[in-house]
Amino acid sequence: MKKQREQPSNYDDAWAELQQIVRELQAETIGIDQLAERIERASTLANFCRERLRQTEAKLENL
Repeated sequence: MKKQREQPSNYDDAWAELQQIVRELQAETIGIDQLAERIERASTLANFCRERLRQTEAKLENL
């Protein structure tokens, strides 16, 4: 997996990593020590995706 602090390069990468984290959480394949780290990373990724979607929406509105 990528380093936890890396900024995603694009929406698709961020979305894929976020989905992987969700699968790990649902499958309970991570230990309690990693849980807070994964949740923090998921929050970062969700914010990144949300911002990219906002930017795209703004561009569409300007067409």
